[in-house]
Amino acid sequence: MADLGQTAPRGVVVVGPSWVGDMMLAQGLFRQLKQQDADEPIDVVAPPWSLGLLRFMPEIRRVHPLEVAHGEAGLRKRWQLGQQLAGEHYRRAIVLPRSFKSAIPPWVAAIPQRSGFLGEARLGLLNDWRLLDAKRLPRTIDRFVALALPSAHPLPSPLPQPRLQVERDLAESVAQRFGIALRADSPLLALCPGAEYGPAKQWPTDHWITFGRLAVERGLQPLIFGSAKEEPLGRDIATGIGLPAVNLAGTTTLDEAVCLLSLAHCTVSNDSGLMHVAAALPGRVIALFGSSDPRHTPPLSDNAVILWRQLPCSPCFKRRCPEQHLRCLREITPEQVMEQAP
Repeated sequence: MADLGQTAPRGVVVVGPSWVGDMMLAQGLFRQLKQQDADEPIDVVAPPWSLGLLRFMPEIRRVHPLEVAHGEAGLRKRWQLGQQLAGEHYRRAIVLPRSFKSAIPPWVAAIPQRSGFLGEARLGLLNDWRLLDAKRLPRTIDRFVALALPSAHPLPSPLPQPRLQVERDLAESVAQRFGIALRADSPLLALCPGAEYGPAKQWPTDHWITFGRLAVERGLQPLIFGSAKEEPLGRDIATGIGLPAVNLAGTTTLDEAVCLLSLAHCTVSNDSGLMHVAAALPGRVIALFGSSDPRHTPPLSDNAVILWRQLPCSPCFKRRCPEQHLRCLREITPEQVMEQAP
């Protein structure tokens, strides 16, 4: 006989990543879960900054913010969050990061099924643990989507890809607020010259300037995006290009950046979080790869092109070029990039 005093477990909570790019790739998992059960709610445990991104993912019902700095253990906060999650009566948790600490909240909440790949000695925290087969699941999105499925189940084909939904009226109001003119004869060109990981993933500044000048000659309007730490880089590039280039680095919130990127005719980006954001929007994406590997984290769009020199020393996955020449990116010329622009 059913205990009417108990709430039947329902819904999935996903412990999300701490990086913009990985959070974008996690939308492939969210979309897969919705394909399996359109009525089951999906909530996400995520850093507060991610609210500016997750608001454009229609699959998400609610976000549980976890205010823990990158690299911080935050065990008390994670325990308290787990107690909060217990009251939600989720039937399943999916833990995307492979750290021990990330698996604590679902375990504290005693969520019946706790799925994730084995990582830092967290065997006891997960009860649906998986061994990662990197050959079968080479890409980050493959690994995320696989956690929605039974262990060793074949991946769906085609794989659900990230797709952000941004209302045009909202995007245009953001452009107006920043004084950006939307003109058919001067399409917006988004430039994303930063990379949080390090300079080995950054196309040289002089190449950005040369490319920006070529773009202005073609009638394009360059907008430079980035974080507050990248404001000086954006300023140098905007100054080097000259008008009508606008440096937005450090001036936009994440949701404002998403809105403006949705208006861009084309985005040129290093392998960064903003590259994955742009790939989930309508415009063309030209992705520049150096020390990282596009076979692992490519831009997921049929309207994207990847430029990668694939030198013998690449991918090295280093933050700084160990050879001190950065040929993998320097040998991608502004003219080659311009040839790929629509």
